[in-house]
Amino acid sequence: MKNQKISFPLLLIAIIIGTGLYKDFNFATLTFKRPYLDIVYGVSLIFALYMIFKGKKENE
Repeated sequence: MKNQKISFPLLLIAIIIGTGLYKDFNFATLTFKRPYLDIVYGVSLIFALYMIFKGKKENE
């Protein structure tokens, strides 16, 4: 196997944004506390995950 490096700053960003989304989600009513801010969080999380996995494929 080749040495595959994951970008630490992007991983840290994804973890922080993911926990923020998790804390804002109300499981009883299946809604978010601040919907517009959580949309920005969701887009940022998807972008960070995309960049992590994109970088991982380029290293292969």
